[in-house]
Amino acid sequence: MTETPPFGALRSQLVEAATAFAEGPGAVPEILAGIVDDVDRALREELEIFPVCHHSPASGLAMVRRLREKQPKVIYLELCEDMAPLLTELRNCRLPVALQAFASQLDGFPQEWGPLSVVAPITEASAEYQAIAYALDTPGVELVLVDRSTDHVFQWQPREDGAPSAEEPDQQPEEADLHGDAVGIEIGDLRPRFAELEQHLLHHGKVRHWSEWWDQYVEQPLAGADYATYRQVMVLIGSLFRRLAPAGTRRVAVDEDRERYMWTRMREHLARTGIDKADCLYVCGAFHAASRVAEFGTGEGVPEFEISPRTATTWLYGLIPSSHSAIEAQFGLASGSVSIAAATWQKAVTRARLTPFQLEGQKGSRKRKAVAMAAGAAPEPVADRLSGFLASPPVLDALDEEELLGWCVDIVRLARRNGYLASTADAIAVFETSILLAGMRNRARPTPYDFQDAAVTCIEKDVVPGRRDVRRLCEILLGGDRVGQVGYEALPPLARDVYDRLAPIGLDLTKSTVQRALLDLAGRPELGPASHLLWMLRYLLPEGAVRPIMGTRRLGEKSIQESWDLAIGKHQRYIIELGYEGVTVEQVVEQRLRRSVWAPDATAAVALSAVEDSILFLGSRRFTDELGARAVELLAAERTVDDAPEVLRHIRRLLAHYRASEPTLPAWCESFVTAGYAHYCTLLPTAFVDDETGVRQVAAMLGFLFTMEGVALSLGCDRAQLELAVRQSHPESPAKVALLWSAHHQLGLLPLADLRARCADLLGNPLVVPSIPQYLSGFIQALDPVPKLTPFVVELMSNAFAKLPDPVLLPWLPTLITTLRDQAGELVPVLIREAGRTFPATLPALDAFVPPWLAKPRPRAVATAAGPATGPVGAFLAAHPATTDALAGALGLDAGWHVSSPAEDGAGAGPLALLSTHPETAEALADLLAAPI
Repeated sequence: MTETPPFGALRSQLVEAATAFAEGPGAVPEILAGIVDDVDRALREELEIFPVCHHSPASGLAMVRRLREKQPKVIYLELCEDMAPLLTELRNCRLPVALQAFASQLDGFPQEWGPLSVVAPITEASAEYQAIAYALDTPGVELVLVDRSTDHVFQWQPREDGAPSAEEPDQQPEEADLHGDAVGIEIGDLRPRFAELEQHLLHHGKVRHWSEWWDQYVEQPLAGADYATYRQVMVLIGSLFRRLAPAGTRRVAVDEDRERYMWTRMREHLARTGIDKADCLYVCGAFHAASRVAEFGTGEGVPEFEISPRTATTWLYGLIPSSHSAIEAQFGLASGSVSIAAATWQKAVTRARLTPFQLEGQKGSRKRKAVAMAAGAAPEPVADRLSGFLASPPVLDALDEEELLGWCVDIVRLARRNGYLASTADAIAVFETSILLAGMRNRARPTPYDFQDAAVTCIEKDVVPGRRDVRRLCEILLGGDRVGQVGYEALPPLARDVYDRLAPIGLDLTKSTVQRALLDLAGRPELGPASHLLWMLRYLLPEGAVRPIMGTRRLGEKSIQESWDLAIGKHQRYIIELGYEGVTVEQVVEQRLRRSVWAPDATAAVALSAVEDSILFLGSRRFTDELGARAVELLAAERTVDDAPEVLRHIRRLLAHYRASEPTLPAWCESFVTAGYAHYCTLLPTAFVDDETGVRQVAAMLGFLFTMEGVALSLGCDRAQLELAVRQSHPESPAKVALLWSAHHQLGLLPLADLRARCADLLGNPLVVPSIPQYLSGFIQALDPVPKLTPFVVELMSNAFAKLPDPVLLPWLPTLITTLRDQAGELVPVLIREAGRTFPATLPALDAFVPPWLAKPRPRAVATAAGPATGPVGAFLAAHPATTDALAGALGLDAGWHVSSPAEDGAGAGPLALLSTHPETAEALADLLAAPI
């Protein structure tokens, strides 16, 4: 006698309806018949398939019921097989967290892909967590992960894409996402595979996004359904989305390979252990449960799938914090949907009086009394539950009305706390509007999404008085954005070392809030190591994790007190990922510095910055010398001078540090000065005429050559090389011409009088006047290599303002201001200080002011035998003899104030006689004080 198929009646009914609707045979009847066949095939498989949707409360409830009823001995779970050792660490964490596989040293993948990262988030309401908790805390139960390894995740990525990406099309790698740019592996992905179908469902379902559609049409109806009905409906939905997915796409091909991979692993385990299939449970996404690949099933004659070997890439594994918003952002879910799912899970568990499974020692979850499980139930024969489920109307639960009333009261109370003028009338309005919206959308009862829309309409209106809008307040009310945390025991050694070394600060670093740390390093020297660690973490972690408020860490500086804003708990993920790079923070710093100087795009400026960081953070002379030697190599290999300002700034700081702390310069530092001297002398003529080389870069080259000239000459360099390079330079742009004149003046090739005459000719030439701002920009840039030109630049600008007529000056001023701001912004304060010293500070003095460059030459008096009272300088020094006495003592001269003739021996000369013989210093002082001698 032929066995009647359990879904035969449903199949015939759907085919007849589709044929009548389509007015004849076509694709629709074939699809509907195929969906029923997929359900029949999945349910007839001897190895029980449990279809799930990720983060679905209905899947979690059905999993709890089925585990307590069946009590399987082996659970096959759709999760990367190499993540199995991480599962036991979940008991040390507060959910949600994400399993992570990380690789920075790639072997077998394109180097531009690195670093590679894969995450699989776990929440308490997910069916997979219930299966994991049951398997790990139940003796005699084995949990087997059967999905492709993380290595295969990237093996199956097309190499021509340039960089791997998540399989989910709506991935949003925002900075707020705790998962970063990791590839997300979602267990139970169940969503239409092309936009047209999703938009069609949203339009006819009268909802805004996919999460709301799923909650209304799948979650709520399946929350109280029996296991057989749940299983058939989930496979039905998976088959529908699978048959309507575009054929031949890469994503479908990857999904099919994953299914072949998982069935191959399960058959291997069954053959190796010999366990009865009736004692096993296969947990996978509903999309994969409706698989049609030839390798599907565990029966005889199923073809094998050849699994390629893994690459030589070394993978590191750990747990990182996750959050509801991180999961929503990475997998393209609506904001607040995971929080609503968590609230729905708690409500359903309470209503059904279920005791979900929970790992022993799990943190951050409410402890529930365990329920003794009965003996495993025998498998029931497959029966049609779809027909009754699809034909039954939705049932309104009276408990939802009471819950809605509570929501309305609570949202008004929360809104008042956040500045809204809400009242009891608004609570009533939200209640009635929620019911109205649900009726307009053909819903059996108001959902959290209806409640959100009603609250926004009735309370927010058009003004948001605080930081949070009403939609965000609704999310907080329904559970908020829960952020997970990895426990201390589950952290890698580096992260635990960080927490241990920061313990003397006395703060709870596990908190996700920003905390202020005050370090009195003078009064409590034991906080010094913690301060040093914080500076290293600031170097390694992203901005905001460790932020100094008071205190600095520079060469030659040491803070007495420091103040920090610490958000280590919020950025725990980044500290955990540091543990993938080394055992200690110092090791990671050394590796990153070494990697930066040996990178293909490394420059001498980068290497010098790494030298500074190594001195500040590591204090290893050997490693610092290694980085310095690399800086010399990079400088000699450079063919451009784009980084000349950075090089000059870094080498100046390093030379000052070594001169203050060590008797001699390191060998690499001497080599850098000599190599830089020759390098910039060689490139100087080309840089002067190259249009792509800016004025700032040429000024930095001159700054290096003039600043380092004394050291370079003492190390064997030839000054003639610099003079020859300057003489061979013939720029055409006004700013570079001014730089060249400044260099000539510094080398003694252009006296100040001749430079003043050239500038006067510029101001007197109407054709050149529009270019004066560029000349000024060049002169101001020259203040760094030639600081003695500062008074002259003040003189030049004063003459320009004095001589140029208003019709020329007024259009000229905006160009001057923008030019100085863009090209010499950091040097303008130097010019302003010099102008402040030159011009009088009061208005009455300004009327009688005569600029120094316009004043007539003053006769200079020479001290004679008349005594120390001759001239104001002599009288001033005689009244205040301490400085000159000290100078005379240092020179071995007599401190007495007698006057000797030039013929007398210097041994008996006093300070005034010394000034008589060498009057230049006194004359310069008199000029500065504007006092006639």
